Formats: sequence, C-alpha cells, structure tokens
Amino acid sequence: MRVIQIIDSLEAGGAERMAVNYANALAEKIVFSGLVATRKEGALKTQIASKVPYLFLKKKKSIDLKAVFKLRKFIKKNKVDIIHAHSSSFFIAVLVKLTLPGIKIVWHDHYGSRAKESVKNNKVLIFMSVFFSSIFVVNLQLKEWNKKNMKCSQVIFIPNFATFQNGSAQVTHLKGTVGKKIVFLANLKNPKNHILILKAFYELKLKELDWSLHLIGKDYSDSYSDAIKVFVKSYSLENHVHLYGDRNDIKFILSQASIGVLASIEEGFPVTLLEYALESLAVVSTNVGYCSSVIKDGFSGLLFDPSSDSEVKNQLLKLVKNDLFRKMLGDNFKQSVIENFSEEVVIERLILAYQKNKE
Repeated sequence: MRVIQIIDSLEAGGAERMAVNYANALAEKIVFSGLVATRKEGALKTQIASKVPYLFLKKKKSIDLKAVFKLRKFIKKNKVDIIHAHSSSFFIAVLVKLTLPGIKIVWHDHYGSRAKESVKNNKVLIFMSVFFSSIFVVNLQLKEWNKKNMKCSQVIFIPNFATFQNGSAQVTHLKGTVGKKIVFLANLKNPKNHILILKAFYELKLKELDWSLHLIGKDYSDSYSDAIKVFVKSYSLENHVHLYGDRNDIKFILSQASIGVLASIEEGFPVTLLEYALESLAVVSTNVGYCSSVIKDGFSGLLFDPSSDSEVKNQLLKLVKNDLFRKMLGDNFKQSVIENFSEEVVIERLILAYQKNKE
C-alpha cells in the first residue's frame, strides 16, 4: 500500500496535526507513506518523521497547473495508489485524478461546523465528491451529513489520535504558581470561544486564588485576538493570563499544567483533548462534536454547554477546589484515551478502511 496525505498548510490546527500524525504512523506500517503541503508550511513541518517523504507545492491559486503537475510527478515517481486528502485539499487531489484516473481519493472531513451547513454552502465539494472512493469523518454528525449529501456512498468514521514526537525542544516555561496552571490549547479564532473561559476565570476570582490561564495557539492579530487582549487588560489580568502564540513543545507545555480547557461552540473531533489526556490533565470541555463521546462526564472529565456561562463556571470550580478529584479525572482520561484512541488502534482501523478502496 502506497499512500500520501495532502493538507493545505502545516500550521498547528487539528486537521493539519492529523495529516502529519497519519503520515508518521503509516511510515511504520505500509510500504510508502508521504506527506504533501499545498499552500503553506508552518510549525508542524518540524514534526514530520525522517522516513516520511515530503513535498511542498507552493500553490498560489485555486487552479495552479504547475502545482498539479508537480504533485502528479511525485505520485508517479513513488507509485502512490491512494491520495488521502484532508479538508479543502480535495480540490487539487481531484485535478490530479483527472490526469491519473487510476488513483484513488479518500477525502477526510474534519470540519465539525459542516454538519449544520446547507448543500448550497458546499456546492463545489459535493460536485467533486463523485471522484472520491471513500469519505472519512471525525464524528457521527458529519457521517450523517456526508451520507445524505455527498455523491460517494462509502462514508467511514475514523477517530483521531494524538501522539508526541520524541526529542521536541523544551522551551516554553509557563508562568505562575506550580499546580495552579490552566492551559487552553487552541488557535485564537472562531469558534474556539476563548472569551467564555476568560469570563469564567475572572468571575470565579481565580486570580485571587493564584491560578493562571495560559493560551497556546496562533494569534492572527485580528478582531478576535484583540478582544481577548482588551479583556485581559480591562480586568487587570496581565499577571495571570498569558498568551504564547503558536508553539511546538506541546508535550512540555502540558506537563506543566493541572487543568486543560476547551470551549468551542462547534468541533469535529479535537486532537487537543487527546493531547490533554496523554499528559493526565483534568479536563473541562465543551460538549459539542465528538467531545461528549471522548469524555465520560464526571468520570474522565467535565462537560459543559458552551452557551452557558454558569455551567462552565460550575465545572471549572469543581476542579480548582479539589486536588484529588483533578487527579482522578486526569488518570481516568488518560487510561480511556489509551484504550480507545491510541495510535495503534486508530491506524489499524485506518488501514482496513484503505483496503476497502483497493477491493
């Protein structure tokens, strides 16, 4: 089996992390596992395993024939039989298939919000889905939407998994009191809902209890991140709420924290939760997307409705007040993720799904 993962960028988002994770893990399991970035490189480039052949297309526009033929050459040279296209990279995958009809395209839908979108919002995707051999989805709502709307009958749920690369530099030291650090790993953009957590932090007076909140993720320097910075300054939280931007040493960062939070209004299957689990963090999470299937409320984490200010405050307060409860939740979450969403379990499932395309 010879497979390439295609993703538009290598910035640190969920779909991007999964493309890299799949390429790295498959390199140990199949004959050829490559990775292609179409438009932009980014922080995740350093996470690509040495045995994964990598190509950057430098795609400049929607239909970039130079990029298409560069990709075609890479596919032919490496005798690739399956293109695993993530999110919006389906477009270039289809253009290549028009020149190489024998190639199989598996499209991977990571976009949790799509389950609420209309056919009109996805006209190009639906039209091109006739060229897909399979569609992989990251939660059951997306499975239902794809089965109903796409022109591809084979829709398969493939859960995400998390892994940390060995030897990553340990450079990000979180400020604040040891044992009282809350980490929020998400790029600063909609629908990640950072303001909800900031309000809870302020209204619970966690600053006065010497807790600190650490926001890890890309800052797009737009109105969303401006609102976060204005809030922090307006409520004099500068010494207790810290923004770090995009970081590579996620394992080291999480090892310094006691609580992990996620507050999205919409989600697919957040890799962030799995990364929290691998570091045994007690987690307070939104209940959208696949979150409530990953976390058993009260046993391996605490869930809340992201439209409820009171729910998130109640759940966060339970963890802040009780060290033993935090430890129990963190230990249970790690065990649950290892059993259900480990690299070994998911990659075995992925290879079986690939084989259906070859039958």
